[in-house]
Amino acid sequence: MITFRTFLVAGHALAAIAVVLLIGYLGRLTARAVRQPPVVGEIAVGMLLGPALLGLVWPRAESVLLPGPVLEVLRQTGHAGAVFFLVGVAHELRLDGSRLKDRAIAWTTMGSLVPSVVAGLSFAGWLLWYDRPEFRGDASTPAFVLMMAIAMTVSAVPVLARILADRGLTTTRVGGLALTSAVIIDALAWLALAVVLGLAKGGGAKGIATAAVVLVLGLAATALVRRLLLLPAAERFCARLPWVVTVLLGGGALGVAAAAESWGLTAIFGAFVVGLMIPTGPAHWDAPVRWVSSLGLWLVPVLFVTTGLKVWKGATGMPWLVAIVATVLAVLAKIGGTYVFARWGGEGRTGALRLGALLNTRGLTEIVLLQAGFNAGVISPALYLSLMVMALVTTAMTGPMLTVIDRFLAGGAIWEPRQEVQRAATG
Repeated sequence: MITFRTFLVAGHALAAIAVVLLIGYLGRLTARAVRQPPVVGEIAVGMLLGPALLGLVWPRAESVLLPGPVLEVLRQTGHAGAVFFLVGVAHELRLDGSRLKDRAIAWTTMGSLVPSVVAGLSFAGWLLWYDRPEFRGDASTPAFVLMMAIAMTVSAVPVLARILADRGLTTTRVGGLALTSAVIIDALAWLALAVVLGLAKGGGAKGIATAAVVLVLGLAATALVRRLLLLPAAERFCARLPWVVTVLLGGGALGVAAAAESWGLTAIFGAFVVGLMIPTGPAHWDAPVRWVSSLGLWLVPVLFVTTGLKVWKGATGMPWLVAIVATVLAVLAKIGGTYVFARWGGEGRTGALRLGALLNTRGLTEIVLLQAGFNAGVISPALYLSLMVMALVTTAMTGPMLTVIDRFLAGGAIWEPRQEVQRAATG
C-alpha cells in the first residue's frame, strides 16, 4: 500500500539524485575546463571531495540528508548506472581482424600487460609484507593477489577512445595499436575478475568452477542471441523502433545483472554479457547501445557518492603511502613496459611513448573493477581509496603527457614505426 511516507521518501530520493547529478555535471565541466577526461571530475567531486567534506564539515550530514531509505534508492540508482555503462563498454570490446595481423599489436599488448601484472603482484606482496589489516579485505590471499594484478593491468577503452577522438588520433596507427591492445587487456581483466570473485565468494575451486560454468553459459547465450538479432526481422524492428529497443535493452541488462548476482558473480558480468550480445556490424544497433550507455554515464556519479560514503566510513583516513606506491608502480609498469616492448617491436621513440601514455589511462573501467572487488570483500576501504587515487592520477596525466610528447619530441610530425622512418630516409 502506497502511503504518504512513501511519497515523501520518493520525493526526497529524487531531490537527492538531482543534486548528485548536478554535482557530477559540475565535475565534468571542471574537468573539461582543465582539459581532462570528464570522469576525472566526476570521481573527484562525487566520491573523494563530496563525502569527505560532508563528514568533516557536518558529521551528521548523511543521517539528515540521506536517511536509510533514501540512501538505498541512491545505491540502486548508482548500481543501475554502472550496469548501463558496462553495456556500452562490452559493445566496444570488438577487435578488427586486420589489425591483429600486425605484430606490433602483440608487442604493445605484452608491454602493457606483463609488466603491469608483475607490478600488481609486487604491490600485493608488499602489502602482505606490510601486514596492516586495514589494507586487506576478507577474501583469501590468492583472490587478493590476483585482484591487485588486475587493478594494475586495466586500460580504460571508453576513456581511451574519447581521448583518441578529441586529439584526432582514432584513425592513426598509434590510435589503432593503443585501442586494440586495450581491448585485449580489458577482456582478459574481466575474465580474471571472474576467477577473483569465484575465489572470494564460492570458496576455492568450487567458486572458480561455478564462475566458469556461468561464463561458459553466458558466452553460449551471447552467441545465440547475437545470431537471432542479426535476423532481418530483428534488424527491421530495431531500425523502426530504436527507442523500444533501448528500453528492452536497459531492462534486459538489469535483469541479467540481477541473475548473475544470484549465481554468485557480480552484476557487471550480466551487463557485460548483454553488451556482447548486441551485433557490432549493423549501424542501427549502435544507437540503442549508445543511449543506454549514455544514461549510465549520467548516473554513475550517484555510484561514486554512495560508494564514497561507505568507503570513508570504513577508512580512518587517506593512506597516502599506499596510494603513492600504487601510483608509482602503475605508471612505471604501463608507460615503461609499453615503451620498451613497443621499441622491441619496431616502433619509433615518440610512438612508443605515446602508446605508453595512452595505455596508462584507467578511467571508469578501473573504478568499476575496483567496485566489484570492494563489494566482494577483496579490497578494504583504505585500499579502495588508495587505488582510486591511482586511477585518477593515471587518467589525469594522459592528456598533459601527450601534449609534452607532441611539443618537445614529435615536433608536430605524425609518428611512424622505426622501420618506415628508416626506409623513408634511405629513399
